[in-house]
Amino acid sequence: MSMAVVGMIAGMALGFAGFFGGFGAFLLVAALGAIGFVAGRFLDGDLEPGEFFRRRDDGRRR
Repeated sequence: MSMAVVGMIAGMALGFAGFFGGFGAFLLVAALGAIGFVAGRFLDGDLEPGEFFRRRDDGRRR
């Protein structure tokens, strides 16, 4: 399935949630979609847990 189709399906789901459930349902569907996306990336092996907790190197030496 192409990314355009996935984006269209996600947009339709958010639209239905917003129309029938209001803004709170829209936010809930968007948040759960983001969590599902990140979980899927972990399961595919595209993300490592350490990428969220690693310190950024800002160029200063301590």
